[in-house]
Amino acid sequence: MESPIKNQMNTVFVHVSELPLSVEWYCRLLGQTYVAEKVSDPIYNMEINDYTGLLLDAGPPGEKQQVHPSKHPIFNFHTDNIEKAYSYVQEIGYQIESPIERYEDLAFFNIKDPDGNIIMICNG
Repeated sequence: MESPIKNQMNTVFVHVSELPLSVEWYCRLLGQTYVAEKVSDPIYNMEINDYTGLLLDAGPPGEKQQVHPSKHPIFNFHTDNIEKAYSYVQEIGYQIESPIERYEDLAFFNIKDPDGNIIMICNG
C-alpha cells in the first residue's frame, strides 16, 4: 500500500513560555527582523526557507505554558561556516551548551533557547 504521508517535514513546533522573548531570541539568532506589535499569543510562525517551518507555540492564550525541554537537540539550524556561527552565538551572548564537535563530514555545537530547549547548529 502506498503511503499518503509525504517524506517531508513541514513544521517544527517549539513550545515556549514567553512568546515575545522567544520570538526576539530566534529572530536575533537567524538575523531576522520582526514587528513586536504583531507578536501575539498563542503562536508565532517564523520565516524559514524551503519546506520546513518553525512555529513558536506559547500554549493557550492567557496561560503561561510550563515547558519541559528535552536533554537532547530537538532540531538543527544549518550553517556553511561552523566557526563563524560559533563566534556569532558567542557575540550575541547566547548560552552555548557544547563546544564544536567535529566528525569526518560534519561539525556541530549546541545552544539553549530561553526555555532550555537545546538547538543544534550544524554544517552537515
